[in-house]
Amino acid sequence: MTTVSSGDMRCIIIIPCLNEEKHIEPLIDKLGQALDALDARIVVADGGSTDRTREIVRDIAVRDPRVLLLNNPKRLQSAAINLAIETFGDDHEYFIRIDAHGDYPDDYCQTLVQEAGETGADSVVVAMRTMGFSAFQKATAVAQNSKLGNGGSKHREGAKGHWAEHGHHALMRVAAFRAVGGYDETFSHNEDAELDYRLHKAGYRIWLTDKTAMTYYPRSSIPTLFKQYLGYGRGRARNILKHRSMPSLRQMLPLAVVPIFIGAFLAVLNWIAVIPVGLWAVACIAYGFWIALGQKNPYGPLAAISAMVMHFAWSMGFWMEVLSFRNRRVAS
Repeated sequence: MTTVSSGDMRCIIIIPCLNEEKHIEPLIDKLGQALDALDARIVVADGGSTDRTREIVRDIAVRDPRVLLLNNPKRLQSAAINLAIETFGDDHEYFIRIDAHGDYPDDYCQTLVQEAGETGADSVVVAMRTMGFSAFQKATAVAQNSKLGNGGSKHREGAKGHWAEHGHHALMRVAAFRAVGGYDETFSHNEDAELDYRLHKAGYRIWLTDKTAMTYYPRSSIPTLFKQYLGYGRGRARNILKHRSMPSLRQMLPLAVVPIFIGAFLAVLNWIAVIPVGLWAVACIAYGFWIALGQKNPYGPLAAISAMVMHFAWSMGFWMEVLSFRNRRVAS
């Protein structure tokens, strides 16, 4: 890889966070290499942490004035990015979005800027590698890294570098971000896909790089995983309703989970009603055992359970948002 020139590529690295006292200092230390290479500054946009996160960041900022603490009163990640760009974006060509609970290669930021310079992309997105520590996390990681859990999403499973319509947000040109109005702060989930839709429609180009990736650690329990995917489902529905678009095939399949689950209660009238939900459950479990046997991964059967939680929660969230939208329209 050639050396990144910082002359015309000033970067702002934005870390939205909330109660990340265990992770924030090591993360900032890891990103420190980028401060010199990219003439960058790091903005930690804190959503009201009640642990020592803010104190830790203030201490770091005293030692290095290129690290800044920004109060994010709206608490949402989308609001954190918008506020950071509004406050500090004028003198920077690119911003890089960092997840405080993720892990990144040492040259992550430099590689993103390199890719933007070589491709001319307005946004560079990355694949996510999911890993876990506990048994449930490891099983969920197996599910999220497989077609059972991600439906073949290229920014989940990785792919050769190519132009894309969506991916996990990493780097974006500040001018492009501002031109389309930034993140929609009414979205608590799926704000990245919603912004990508507007970027693509406005003619801006998104590059999915294969030169770097981030590591993501999934939720560690069924309730927290369910809540997360419930939000994802609601966000996807909100996106589709806002832009009057159609879900992709890989999204349409899990949409059917809640309807067929509800339909299974009709088995008291006709036993055939239970067949669709039975087929879904059998397919998930069979795929899990295939992972266990074919890939020699002992977490395969438990991954099937994680995938079923993800499917059901995503489908429920989607239909909850659709019904809520319909009720709002009737009320108005």
